[in-house]
Amino acid sequence: MDKQQLSSKIEKVRGQLVQTASHESLSSSKMQQISSRLDRLLNKYERLIKQQEHKVL
Repeated sequence: MDKQQLSSKIEKVRGQLVQTASHESLSSSKMQQISSRLDRLLNKYERLIKQQEHKVL
């Protein structure tokens, strides 16, 4: 997955999190699942950026 695809996926999951927060408790299992998915994607994005930076150096 390239940077643009990952960024798009992050925005999609972030939108799901915001939408779900409007009708679910912030501590609900659904919110926790979406939040965890977003965390994993953000971590993956950060690793990808760091890898690209190392290739440039």
